[in-house]
Amino acid sequence: MTAQRHPSPASEPLLPRPDRTTAALRAAVARLMPSQLPEMERQMEEALSSAARTGRLSPLTSFLDSWAVAVETARIPEAAKRLRDAERAVRAAGPGSAEWRSAMEEIGAVQGEARRALAED
Repeated sequence: MTAQRHPSPASEPLLPRPDRTTAALRAAVARLMPSQLPEMERQMEEALSSAARTGRLSPLTSFLDSWAVAVETARIPEAAKRLRDAERAVRAAGPGSAEWRSAMEEIGAVQGEARRALAED
């Protein structure tokens, strides 16, 4: 008989994955990272203005994709901790140093994992 594997609490999502809409992402940001809400609002206004000015949807799509990745990372405690630790290491290390490059690679890895999870959905 094989033992059943149970996910660790650190890998269990804090909330279900939200839809990729401004309202759903805003609600998730408000719950998971409320200090980021003003930045999200600022970027949303910028994306809307750019879309209106250019007649293209790509600024809105980029905005939604970016915040979907941020929420995907924040809703998984283990991923959120890895990202915070890497961001702290980037701030502490000298730009271009081995520590800085390693931390930047970790940020890219965490974000890549979030993008892959979103693509699978």
